[in-house]
Amino acid sequence: MSGEAGRRRGRTLLAARSLLFLVLIPGTVAGLIPWLIARTSRPQSVELSTQSILAGGLMLFGSAVLLRCVWDFFAAGRGTLAPFDPPRRLVVRGLYRFTRNPMYNGVLALLFGQAWLFRSGALLQYTLIVLLMFHVMVVLFEERVLAAQFGATYDEYRRAVPRWGFNVRPFEASPTGDTRD
Repeated sequence: MSGEAGRRRGRTLLAARSLLFLVLIPGTVAGLIPWLIARTSRPQSVELSTQSILAGGLMLFGSAVLLRCVWDFFAAGRGTLAPFDPPRRLVVRGLYRFTRNPMYNGVLALLFGQAWLFRSGALLQYTLIVLLMFHVMVVLFEERVLAAQFGATYDEYRRAVPRWGFNVRPFEASPTGDTRD
């Protein structure tokens, strides 16, 4: 197999893994589990209103953020969102230039939108538990792994870009850093 054919095959396999893990991980956390909670907790019916339109908009926003981040992990990081198949390169493009965890922010926006749309206290409680789990996972696992894997490059990024908040100005790597594509 030629070099170009091998690269195409590798990108195709990476794309397939990215889609699979998108369905399995956020699909479960932000799709299946909220659906099961909504089914068993009897949320209020959805009627067309300003609130339902805003909640739907928040859900669409969260979905778009999630999809953009999965794309950046694939295209720039050469990896997936699965912790056991992570990006090989530090991703600091797109939304990652403004916040270190936009994918989690997108999932949380999607979950908060669902809780709002269905006016479900049970979905809101689930969302708050997911938020806490994301925070613990980021602080105790992800940040340590990224620091060990990417060293000074990640340290520079971590100092400049907030964990959960958003910068108004996008992060630009220093000329000596290797974080840009």
